[in-house]
Amino acid sequence: MKLYETATAPNPRRVRMFLAEKGLLDQVECIQVDIAKGENLTPDFVAMNPMKKVPVAQLDDGTCLAETMAICRYIEAAHPDTTPLLGNDAKEQALIEQWLRWIEFYFMTPTGMGFQHTSGYFKDRMKVFPDYGAECLNQVREFMKFLDKHLEGKDYICCDRFTAADINAYTTIAFARVVKIRIGDDQANLKAWFDRINARPSAKV
Repeated sequence: MKLYETATAPNPRRVRMFLAEKGLLDQVECIQVDIAKGENLTPDFVAMNPMKKVPVAQLDDGTCLAETMAICRYIEAAHPDTTPLLGNDAKEQALIEQWLRWIEFYFMTPTGMGFQHTSGYFKDRMKVFPDYGAECLNQVREFMKFLDKHLEGKDYICCDRFTAADINAYTTIAFARVVKIRIGDDQANLKAWFDRINARPSAKV
């Protein structure tokens, strides 16, 4: 499998961590796409993903998979003998899916919108609305308060073990630093959880 990615972007990092936790990262060829230079807008890349986003996984038969969780679900199903990160049974799968959607809709999406509309990084290729971006970042801060409260007495977000939900929340918090959002001094549960995930080898890939 080839993984077309941008090493500094949060969504590709989610896939790399997923692969690393399953012991598969060394089996994947990672190809860097410079989104700052618009390499994701070239005809060759658009042919792989018409949405023009990273990451994209190209399978051995040439099939291209876009969207982070679609790639992770393929990896999970294709390697059932590795550590399960999306659930062992129906209950776990449902709980993890619930958290993945919450993190995506209420945490990662507003973080990304806050970055796009306040950082100036994309001002040459999209119309930006700084006030909207600022409101998105307020939503990010509120979700972090919610997550801190949820993590009281817990080592992981759900299922009493490390899952894809932890990967997605961790990479979102790490990315939020680029828009100057940090874990608050009063968010001890969230800080302990973040440090716990940050100490894992997969967090270094």
